[in-house]
Amino acid sequence: MAKKKAKKKATTTKKKSKEMLLVGSKTKDALRSAGCNVAGDALDALNEVVYWYIQQASTRAQANGRKTVRGHDFMA
Repeated sequence: MAKKKAKKKATTTKKKSKEMLLVGSKTKDALRSAGCNVAGDALDALNEVVYWYIQQASTRAQANGRKTVRGHDFMA
């Protein structure tokens, strides 16, 4: 009997995540001190929000003719 060829597993293409800008343990501690549990995807989602804020702040600074991002460029 001939051996069957092993089927290759279908590789799922996972979206490459951006570099983590947050300190995971400190972020989790802050959320837990507020009485919340932390899901596995919470830090990734928060990291995306941080990237969005950075992009918005840099756009605002450039629109005002500056290369320096200031605190007021992070509008809440």
